[in-house]
Amino acid sequence: MKIVIVALPGSGKTTILNFVKQKLPDVKIVNYGDVMLEIAKKRFGIQHRDEMRKKIPVDEYRKVQEEAAEYIASLTGDVIIDTHASIKIGGGYYPGLPDRIISKLKPDVILLLEYDPKVILERRKKDPDRFRDLESEEEIEMHQQANRYYAFAAANAGESTVHVLNFRGKPESRPFEHAEVAAEYIVNLILRTRQKS
Repeated sequence: MKIVIVALPGSGKTTILNFVKQKLPDVKIVNYGDVMLEIAKKRFGIQHRDEMRKKIPVDEYRKVQEEAAEYIASLTGDVIIDTHASIKIGGGYYPGLPDRIISKLKPDVILLLEYDPKVILERRKKDPDRFRDLESEEEIEMHQQANRYYAFAAANAGESTVHVLNFRGKPESRPFEHAEVAAEYIVNLILRTRQKS
């Protein structure tokens, strides 16, 4: 099974996937941006993921995206791809999963995670290792809406199902509750597929 997990930067995808890995150690987890970074380092001398969208011309960015997709598509077994449905570039939104990419990846599921914008802002402040643009709650919500549109468009092109985990208006009763719920959802998706095989 191939699952693409998409959410805004600062949504906690890495934490979720760490929980998944604890429960299903054989699942391959691939961060699309990390694969792209390795390619961009070799070609453009880029040192940090957040530089890619600012320093690589869009046509070259597309080539890096495609090469990363080809590598990820070659992975076998259960694979979870951590990426973004849309990337904020130059004041607009660029598709993270355009048709030419999603048709290479061929995921079974695109899992979209959504949160209260305030929660995302708080999480971003706790991550000093990233160089993220400062955004208001309104801008974050607009980006989440763009993600939803892009996720469904990608699912159409890739003939994938979209699952939405919407944590808006659902405050956590304990630390990492959302991450645990999302991880359990992913684990169950994979286990159900394995049982059918």
